[in-house]
Amino acid sequence: MMDNAIVQPAEPSFSAKNTSVAHDAAMSTRVANGSKPAAPAAREAAPALVPAVERAVRLLDHLAGLRRPQPLAELSKALDMPKSSLHGLLHTMVALGLATRSDRGEYALGAKPVQWAGAFGRQSGVVEAFDAVAQQLPALREETIMLAVLDGAEVLYLACRPGTRALAVNFRVGGRFPASCTSSGKALLATLAPERVRELLAGRPLPRLTRHSVGSVAALIRQLDQCRAQGHAVDDEETAEGMHCFGAPVFAAGRSEAVAAVAVSLIKASTSARRRDEVVAAIRELAARVSQRLGA
Repeated sequence: MMDNAIVQPAEPSFSAKNTSVAHDAAMSTRVANGSKPAAPAAREAAPALVPAVERAVRLLDHLAGLRRPQPLAELSKALDMPKSSLHGLLHTMVALGLATRSDRGEYALGAKPVQWAGAFGRQSGVVEAFDAVAQQLPALREETIMLAVLDGAEVLYLACRPGTRALAVNFRVGGRFPASCTSSGKALLATLAPERVRELLAGRPLPRLTRHSVGSVAALIRQLDQCRAQGHAVDDEETAEGMHCFGAPVFAAGRSEAVAAVAVSLIKASTSARRRDEVVAAIRELAARVSQRLGA
């Protein structure tokens, strides 16, 4: 908001690469007789979203974000959905274990999604890679380290390895924060082209979790330029007062955009400059090791 001696692999390039598709020579030149090149084959249109599934996912997302159960009327207003269709969705979800209904007629998220979260962790290569190397670096053993992915304009935490310190900040798996405020989010955004970053954040003011949070897209773009230059991202009390966080991107084979990011959170007042530099070097090495396991 908040070892075994292993040869460190070469760290992946921390930059947004502009990729281009080469034109076919037959499409870029005319034949000797002056005829026009054949038109490219039309791309198959992406299939439309299934409305019922889209509504169900919207409802599940809303239930997951509630601090308390809500009655049908409040859900209908919040989601701008008719009570009749919403009631049918909720009835089905309760029957399937995706939602619960109290005696007072209030709805909350059910236990079924917990099984999916566990299955994702087992099936996700990046979570497996993170778990495999999270304990390898002595410099990070005391600290809380996180694994996150970019989901729109937010970061979603996939894994958290708590530190051994008596006073430490732990992040909840499944938790979300604005990408513009967090070190993991900035590490991910810095691997995108600036135009893509603007597209993700267009039409909305940047959320400010503290008085230190970056206030504009232009200022964020400047921060991302610095992230690329130094090889890591910084959250200096932007998510939580008193916290200093550092993140680095994780790459997979053949990908110029990061697939995830690792980050570490420190209590700023009790962290010396020497310790901070040690932790920054370690989080970058952790990112490189996870990337190596993913084939980067």
